[in-house]
Amino acid sequence: MRNKAIPLWLKLSYTLLVIIIVPVYWRELGPTNFLWFSDIALISLVAAVWLENSLIASTMAVSVFFLELAWVIDFFSGGQLLHVAAYMFAEDAPWLIRLLSGSFHLVLPALLLFLLLRLGYDRRAFRLQIVLAFLVLLLTFFTTKPADNINWVYGPGEPQSILPPLVYLFVFFLALVTLIYWPSHLLFSHYFNGNRRRTI
Repeated sequence: MRNKAIPLWLKLSYTLLVIIIVPVYWRELGPTNFLWFSDIALISLVAAVWLENSLIASTMAVSVFFLELAWVIDFFSGGQLLHVAAYMFAEDAPWLIRLLSGSFHLVLPALLLFLLLRLGYDRRAFRLQIVLAFLVLLLTFFTTKPADNINWVYGPGEPQSILPPLVYLFVFFLALVTLIYWPSHLLFSHYFNGNRRRTI
């Protein structure tokens, strides 16, 4: 039997965090909030840590590692640099949502890096994330409102009116693949492929 790569305390503590977050988010923000790529990663990584599955961990790393780093940087700027974490400093935002959101957004980059170090990077993650992103973006576009703008499917930060909605969505999808997923894949392949472990 192979040695466990992920310590039990991490599995338990991360799972507890997700168990606390999910019902609160469901009640306060609604089920569509879980279409955010960061929320998909939050939940998917429960399976990744318990199964010690490099494909799941790698796919989520391609999806959100650099986006989460951007959130963290913006958070420490007070939400002034990129404005993606500005809601954390809004007085009308519920304190519990801010506490839980801050907790998991700050944890995700470190956890993803730890999983890549321990499990290695599975190169299939790039293709899998492209398919996943395509499906999630379409689902988000057709099931959510422009006012929510989940995953920015209606515009970068705010809904846009320059391009037809579906044209913008396709351009945004291509931007994610070329500017986020492909560079992430190249970087992770270079630095973590040597540590790749067999997935379960």
